[in-house]
Amino acid sequence: MVLVFLAAAAVCLVPWTGYLAGTLPQRYETAQWRAAWVGFDVALACCFAAAAWLGLRRRRAAVPLLAATAALLCCDAWFDVLLDWTSPDRWTSIALAGFAELPIAVFLLVVARRLLTGSLRRRSLTMRDIELFGDPRYGEVLRRLPATADELPPDLAERLGALAAAGHVRRRRDGRWSALPQYLREPEPDDFPGPQRARVAEFLDRKYRRELELLSWAAAHRDEFGPWGKAERASVVLTESDLRKFEAEYLDLLLRYCRLRRPADPATREVAVRFYAFPART
Repeated sequence: MVLVFLAAAAVCLVPWTGYLAGTLPQRYETAQWRAAWVGFDVALACCFAAAAWLGLRRRRAAVPLLAATAALLCCDAWFDVLLDWTSPDRWTSIALAGFAELPIAVFLLVVARRLLTGSLRRRSLTMRDIELFGDPRYGEVLRRLPATADELPPDLAERLGALAAAGHVRRRRDGRWSALPQYLREPEPDDFPGPQRARVAEFLDRKYRRELELLSWAAAHRDEFGPWGKAERASVVLTESDLRKFEAEYLDLLLRYCRLRRPADPATREVAVRFYAFPART
């Protein structure tokens, strides 16, 4: 129904635009000119402030607000340039539109897209990753970051180079190393050459054994978690396409919350979050 309405509105605007083009005068004097433009700029400032507040909290509501702010900036550029076209301020309006209003609008749309789709690097697990994860000391390095090399024990600090080469960490300008957020897709053993398949399968088996151990531990201690323990279960009928969309939306939600609080503080705890979907037992 909404799509029909949008299509009908687009069709109806065509003759209306033609009517305006043939009947509106070239010049027109109006009252409340100052109030119109001041009110427009006040609305634009409110959109900037609200979008910044929502964006800092990684709220999805920031996405339409950023898009609306970008649209207002484009409107501002359009009317500034056209209404000043025959005035001495024409070149000032063109410069503001070309170097401020339109670039900022494009930037806001890019930020909106990043908030909507997530900006984590997504790639498949490689043999190099499997080799690194096979050594628990590499995991210990990642858990201790951000930190400088001097703040880490020597046997852990010397592993920063290998993690950086594999794309897991980077050194910031302040000299501290930090983990690079990324989403590693689980590989299929058949995607690897023959000699490596057994090692990949062993890695995946070991990974799922740890997951089962973690789930068993959580079930045994569920009464100790208080408000920090949550669980939801459901069975739904989906197509394969529906399941892929569901997974993508879950990842977007998870990535937004991963970015909500980067530094740890007394009000936060590390929370293990898992998503599993598989055919129901018949």
